[in-house]
Amino acid sequence: MTLEDLFGTILARKDADPGESWTAQLLSKGPEKCAAKFGEEAIEAIIEAVKGDKEALKSEAADVLYHLLVMLAARDIHLNEVLSELDERQKQSGITEKAGRN
Repeated sequence: MTLEDLFGTILARKDADPGESWTAQLLSKGPEKCAAKFGEEAIEAIIEAVKGDKEALKSEAADVLYHLLVMLAARDIHLNEVLSELDERQKQSGITEKAGRN
């Protein structure tokens, strides 16, 4: 499964019954709840990275990616928009890109 496949599934579940889909349930609670859940998962991934538990980190990283995509969907930002941003950033060094930010 690719991130595009996962994002497609998330988009398909936006209008699903929240009683039958975790994704629909999360999206029905609004962008703020989706952002909070993403933050929780990111912290859990950080903890596992610090602990050095590779298996747990892989699991938490999957949760982070999923919840990031849900958060994007909640704000009607398509994965392709984020990928385009990454493509643009690859055209210059990270140091140059960061220096150009306000």
